[in-house]
Amino acid sequence: MVKIKTPEEIELMRESALVVSRTLGMLASEIKPGVDALYLDKLAEDFIRSQGAEPGFLGMYGFPNTLNMSPNAQVVHGIPTKEPLKDGDIISVDCGALKNGYYGDHAYTFEVGEVAPETKKLLKVTKESLYLGIKEFRVGNRVGDVAYAIQNYTEGHGYGVVRELVGHGLGQKLHEGPEMPNYGRRGRGKKFVEGMVVAIEPMINMGTRRIKQLKDGWTILTADGKPSAHFEHNVAIVDGKPELLSTYQYIYKALGIESNEEDEFRREKLVL
Repeated sequence: MVKIKTPEEIELMRESALVVSRTLGMLASEIKPGVDALYLDKLAEDFIRSQGAEPGFLGMYGFPNTLNMSPNAQVVHGIPTKEPLKDGDIISVDCGALKNGYYGDHAYTFEVGEVAPETKKLLKVTKESLYLGIKEFRVGNRVGDVAYAIQNYTEGHGYGVVRELVGHGLGQKLHEGPEMPNYGRRGRGKKFVEGMVVAIEPMINMGTRRIKQLKDGWTILTADGKPSAHFEHNVAIVDGKPELLSTYQYIYKALGIESNEEDEFRREKLVL
């Protein structure tokens, strides 16, 4: 079910999204070769609670941790382990926070040390597809317009678009309507209206689009063992246009990266 948000609710959701953004920014400087995911998971839990929020994923549907941490060929829903990260790895960190009764939920795929050029390209293209999808999230457009923009761009680079996992609406529940697939046809699906809030999250594989699940009941892997990238933002429709509630600017500040990729989706400059 799609639940339309008031301007006041959108501001509360922005607070929740920014808790996640700051958490990912804190983790950005900690993600390096030799560090294990369970250590990062504990850091995230403590940090989220210090922000006056609760970890959004911990215990949700029985999930045992604060973060979904999915390295290399893991697509999403990876359970943090004590295995150290290695130079050349990538790792998707998906984080949720519950504050003031509303969820924030977004993700970033980090490079660990020196990453192979073809893997860097996968990350670059996947993140670019996210913003192409966000551009289509506006009054009068439909779910298929976002989906097509992501699919057309990533498949144009020879990548596989995961079909079985999708983005979603967001609010007082972590998963609300509408579902937001990353493949589809223009002009199809739910029509977007003022006050909708969604999580748009391309999950793109270097090789086949096909996936499999580990026996832990959570971890999703590429079927061919090639790397997968995952980026996710929380977006509201405000004055008919997409407006970002989340940001990667905390990550970029920690990593010394300059970027204006989010500027067109903000009414005013974000103050970190």
